[in-house]
Amino acid sequence: MLLLLAWRNLWRRPQRTLLSLLSITLVVALLVCMLSFQRGVYQAMKENTLGVFDGYAQFQPPGYRDDPTIDRSIEHPAAIVRDALAIQGVGAAGARVNGFGILASGARSYGALIAGVEPRSESQLSSIAATVREGRYLNDTDSDAAVLGELLARNLRVAVGDTVSVLGAARDGSVAADVLTVVGIFRSGIPQLDRSILEMPLARAQDAFDMSDRANTIALGGRTLAGVDAALPRLSALGARHGIALLDWQALEPAMRDAIALKYAMSLLLYLTLVAVVAFIILNALLMSVLERTQEFGVLLAVGMRARAIGLMVWLELLTLALSGCALGFLIGAGATLWLERRGISFGSLSQLLAQYGLPPRLHPALDLVSALTGPVAILVAIVLGGMVPYARVARLTALAAMRSA
Repeated sequence: MLLLLAWRNLWRRPQRTLLSLLSITLVVALLVCMLSFQRGVYQAMKENTLGVFDGYAQFQPPGYRDDPTIDRSIEHPAAIVRDALAIQGVGAAGARVNGFGILASGARSYGALIAGVEPRSESQLSSIAATVREGRYLNDTDSDAAVLGELLARNLRVAVGDTVSVLGAARDGSVAADVLTVVGIFRSGIPQLDRSILEMPLARAQDAFDMSDRANTIALGGRTLAGVDAALPRLSALGARHGIALLDWQALEPAMRDAIALKYAMSLLLYLTLVAVVAFIILNALLMSVLERTQEFGVLLAVGMRARAIGLMVWLELLTLALSGCALGFLIGAGATLWLERRGISFGSLSQLLAQYGLPPRLHPALDLVSALTGPVAILVAIVLGGMVPYARVARLTALAAMRSA
C-alpha cells in the first residue's frame, strides 16, 4: 500500500520527477561507460605490455629480479615447462637465457640484452615474432640466426643477411663470444625494446654462455592474463617444488602496476564527486517536496496514520526514484558499452603514441560485473542513505505542528 502511494506521489509533480530521473540515469550511464572503458584500457595495457616480451608470469631463480646475473639459473627447465603447460590457464611456456653483452658490426658497437629463446614457444609468449618488418623470425632449424630491434639494427647499421658479433660474460666467468647472422628485424613500437634486444636460438645461447641445460627465466603465457592469474596458486606450488620464484605481472611490471593504481585513485575522486552531486540534487528535490506537503502530512497524522509510516512512504518515494533511474542508466550504459566493446574506439593518428604505452590502435571497453554494477550501486546506496534525512524529519512531525506550518 505504501509503495503504491509512494509511486503516485512521485508523479504529482511529473516535471520534477522526470528531471530527477534523468539526472540519475545520465550519471549512472556515464559511470558504467567510463569505468568499463577504463578497465578495458588497463587490461589492454597490461596484456599488450606483458605480451611484448615479459609474458604474463615468470619463473625465476631466487634473487634474480634484484640481481639479474647470468649465473643465477634454473636447472633442467624443460621439465618445469612441461609441468607448467599441464596447469589449466597456462597456454604457453618457454625457457630463456638472458645475457648482457656488446653487439658489434664493423666499427660500431652497442650494449644489448641477448636473449636465447625457443622459437616455437616464443611466438606464443611474445609479440616480437608478429612485429618482424624485415626478413623473418627464428625457427626451430636455425643455428646461428638472430633477430633484433629496428633501432638497434639502425645503430649498428646492419640489415637482413649481415653478421653481428656478440661479446659477453659466460656463466663460468669466461668470455662468451659468437657471430650471428641477422635473419629478421622487428619493430615493436616501444623504443626501449627496439634499441636493446637481440634474440637468438636457445641452444646456441646455452653453448655461447656456458649454460649447459640451464635457463635464467621461464616465461608463462595463456589466452588471457586473467586465466594465468587464476593459475598462479598452482604455478606457485610448482615453483616451490623446484626451488624457484614465481613472479606475477605486478612483480614483472611494478611501474605499470603503480601507474594503474594511481590512475584508479584519481578516477575514484571524479566518480565520488559525480555520485555526491547527483545524490545532493535528488535529496534537495525530495526535501522541497516534503516541505510543500507538510500540511498534508498533518492531515494524515490527524486521521490516525503514524508518523513513521509517513516517513517510510517518503523514503519509498526516494527508493523508487533511485531504483528506476539506476535501472535505466544501467541499461543505457551497458548497451552503449557492449556496442563499443564490439566496435572498438579508434584514435587514428594517435596510434603511435598509444603504442608507447603498450596500447593497441583500437581500444575496447570491458564490461564486467565490477564496471557494470559499481556506478548503479554507489548511486543507489548514496541516495537511499541520504533519504534517512527526510525520513527522520517526517518521523518527528506531530499533527498540530504540521497543520500549522506555512
